[in-house]
Amino acid sequence: MTPIDSSTLAPEPPAGDSAIRRSSPYGTWPENTYAGVLSFMRRNYTRQFEGADVVISGIPLDLATTFRPGARLGPAAVRAASVQLAELKPFPWGFDPFDTLAVVDAGDCWFDAHHPLTIPEAIRQHARRILASGARMLTFGGDHYITYPLLQAHAERFGAPLSLIHFDAHCDTWPDDSPDSLNHGTMFYKAIREGLIDPAHSVQIGIRTWNDDFMGMQVIDAPAVHRLGAAAVLQRVLQIVGERPAYLTFDIDCLDPAHAPGTGTPVAGGLSSAQALEIVRGLVPVQLVGMDVVEVSPPFDQSEITALAAAHIAADLLCVLAAQKRAA
Repeated sequence: MTPIDSSTLAPEPPAGDSAIRRSSPYGTWPENTYAGVLSFMRRNYTRQFEGADVVISGIPLDLATTFRPGARLGPAAVRAASVQLAELKPFPWGFDPFDTLAVVDAGDCWFDAHHPLTIPEAIRQHARRILASGARMLTFGGDHYITYPLLQAHAERFGAPLSLIHFDAHCDTWPDDSPDSLNHGTMFYKAIREGLIDPAHSVQIGIRTWNDDFMGMQVIDAPAVHRLGAAAVLQRVLQIVGERPAYLTFDIDCLDPAHAPGTGTPVAGGLSSAQALEIVRGLVPVQLVGMDVVEVSPPFDQSEITALAAAHIAADLLCVLAAQKRAA
């Protein structure tokens, strides 16, 4: 058999598997949506963060959930659902955010699930390494507990208290005085008590569960969103947060189960995907210092609609940051 002279082969085209082949964090390559190495929106997989504007990562934790598990599989599902979003310029923005933003995917935070009390510090160290590079974080859960150690790391980096923009069916301010507990319903009780967030300049959107004490948080519950409309809600959010540094957390159960069945604690009467996306797209005036999308539980999903909703929300958050950089 005659060996092939590799010098006669045409160069491999700049297409396909861009998550591991593309040398720059900028730009978009052609991909078959049904094939190739999966990262979020085909961004480069790397642990080299220098020069990145945004680092995407997953925290596959669901030990803190109080009902249905499965959110540990959320980061992989959101990445898989993002393939179509990497194909065209995103609607309604009309630009490629990766012409403006350098975005990389760092894979998932590693922690020892068999030693649960070591997990919060593993998440904090994961966040500190990324934030030390100067990049912002877009993180996929996992259950909502992950926001607590992420907030701790962000407050260290940007100063406390931060404003919180919180999309959820649940307020997550139920009392919990145990510093070591892993509970996805008490993180913001702890965060307020620790001074990580300022409840007077924070807002919770889509709430439809009761708490006797909302700890001073500004609440725009789901019926109010339906009654007022997304545009009015957005204006109220902008008034509450103003120009303060803000962390955004989006629990996918903010959406009605008709739009997001694949979650651990679904509650009827929630927002539609359209309502949520309209509000998110209007956050360009906000100084977002960090973001997460949590509580996607693929075992309870139907036709990937929950993962698709989460991927769209995350993609629009990147477009918000790109729009800010384009306007700077």
